[in-house]
Amino acid sequence: MENEAVKKYLELLNPFVLPNYIDELKNLKIDNMYGSDFFLTCDKTKDELNAIWLVADALRHLRENNISTKVFESGLGVGIYKAPSVKTRFSFDSACNLLGLSPQTVEEKDSKLSYGEMAGETANMISFMSDVVGVRDHKYIGKGNTYMHKVADTLGQGFKEGLLEQKPTLINLQCDIDHPTQTMSDMLHLVNIYRGLENLRGKKVVMSWAYSPTYGKSLSVSQGIIGLMTRFGMDVVLAHPPGYDIMPEVEVMAENNVKINGGSFSKTHSMKEAFNEADIIYAKNWTPFSVLEKKTKLYDDSNFMDLRKLEKELQEENSYHKNWSITADAMKNTKEALYMHCLPVDIAGVTCDHGEIDVATFEKYRKFLYKQASYKSYVIAAMILLAKFKNVPTLLERLDNDNKQRKLKIR
Repeated sequence: MENEAVKKYLELLNPFVLPNYIDELKNLKIDNMYGSDFFLTCDKTKDELNAIWLVADALRHLRENNISTKVFESGLGVGIYKAPSVKTRFSFDSACNLLGLSPQTVEEKDSKLSYGEMAGETANMISFMSDVVGVRDHKYIGKGNTYMHKVADTLGQGFKEGLLEQKPTLINLQCDIDHPTQTMSDMLHLVNIYRGLENLRGKKVVMSWAYSPTYGKSLSVSQGIIGLMTRFGMDVVLAHPPGYDIMPEVEVMAENNVKINGGSFSKTHSMKEAFNEADIIYAKNWTPFSVLEKKTKLYDDSNFMDLRKLEKELQEENSYHKNWSITADAMKNTKEALYMHCLPVDIAGVTCDHGEIDVATFEKYRKFLYKQASYKSYVIAAMILLAKFKNVPTLLERLDNDNKQRKLKIR
């Protein structure tokens, strides 16, 4: 990404508005999105995923042109966080605000969630005036996504029994399997960089493990990227040191995806091999699936002594792979690849001695990373809009035609 390549990418930083996006939206089969929840990207059809990207870009276009997108006069958007969050929480709050909902937060430490409070009790108590409920729960294998389904089922039951005036939409803000709001915003970043979804076909994207001095990081981003990008004809490579495997079910899904959609899926334990001729590098740290399985069992058994021991063992094992880091040398055999990360990233020489990326390389890609992060609020808002309104194309047309100023202009 030197010289002309840098200039080329910088010219693309301001993403284009999809031409005739409302007409495109009208041609998609998205009726089933109304009243639905969002658990995993693999649950959604390609039309439904494309609709989210179209609506997200439309909302961004309206806001950037100072047009109000307030479609709710009141209502709550409640975020339940059973794991700490800054960026995703802020993105969810921003999405709610963009549409006119007031964001509210429930953290594990603020309730009885950590003491086993029933999902039903929590869900109903926070949902009497809620239009959307976001849940973040990714720390333990087999628990996060299961908890989200329990919450959604309880909300549905509460609505059927007349306890709730409506069923709030549930959105997965990260679970043990997937991080759909993150991967959907990552994909929208690529759609805009490469000027269209169809132009991603045949692009080589590497989902690579990277060293970090911290431990216990979730698998959900890497798994989500692999599961999503293999649906659109991309050549996806999973790269990690031996023993740092992801969920086997996700690999099987990726293999099935390429049989249906084209492209390819491969694995390697060589960072150098993976990066060769790559168009896109997505490199971040994650905890091996086998370790997370052990961690979950120890947590279930309340064996906190062995849990701390396991974490120390993982930290020691990580230290053997410090060479798995993004540097200019690591990137030299790529096709001037775009670097991606979900942020925050561990930067060697800034936040740590050895990290996922060195400071010089981070600075080279900093603008792209921040632009990548900027899509998340719009993606979440699009998920909400498509779940809460039947005719979203008409709604967008009305917002555009009404041209109500978001921020009053005083002459």
